[in-house]
Amino acid sequence: MPWAKLVPSIIQSWYGGNETGNAIADVLFGSVNPSGKLPLSFPIRVEDNPAFLNFRSDRGRALYGEDVFIGYRFYEKTRRDVLFPFGHGLSYTSFTISKLKVSDEGDTIKVSVQVENSGELDGAEVVQVYVSQRSPSVTRPKKELKGFTKVHLKAGELKTASVEISKKYAASWYDEKKDAWIVEKDEYAVLVGESSASTPLVGGFQVETTSWWKGL
Repeated sequence: MPWAKLVPSIIQSWYGGNETGNAIADVLFGSVNPSGKLPLSFPIRVEDNPAFLNFRSDRGRALYGEDVFIGYRFYEKTRRDVLFPFGHGLSYTSFTISKLKVSDEGDTIKVSVQVENSGELDGAEVVQVYVSQRSPSVTRPKKELKGFTKVHLKAGELKTASVEISKKYAASWYDEKKDAWIVEKDEYAVLVGESSASTPLVGGFQVETTSWWKGL
């Protein structure tokens, strides 16, 4: 989108169906306050895409050279700027996310924050929860999305938003050598914010013992 800076605003509309025109008009004229978030990162150039060298098959052979480093995982690992990050989305109002609490309840990690609509219009914000392992034994993404929730707020309203995530799923990665999922003994950061590029609130939890598991 080399023209992005030449226009006053950009609206992303995904799979709107028969009512797409009416939905876009409602957003343009302010009848509806948009609250969607991007499900992918927009690169600055096509060549910045992690799959750029593997986008086609070679004589019928498909190569997944990006491995787990797809989307925001690749851009953050390579410190490459993007046009719009994963999870990005604007609104006609503004929000403040604060007072992060992370509670380790054994099998479950409970994350809560306060979300305030600090603007003058009703709207909704999506609180995103990412997890980052401190010292993994393999190369891992800097952080991974593990949970999210949307909060609807009147102008000036304050609410507590909560997200529960499985500790096992939040910490695991696939150990190909043992053909099983592994949860490593380590410290894990819990990063909360409004997009993959904006996670200012930081908490954490610990895994005391390394273990492997299969199935669900």
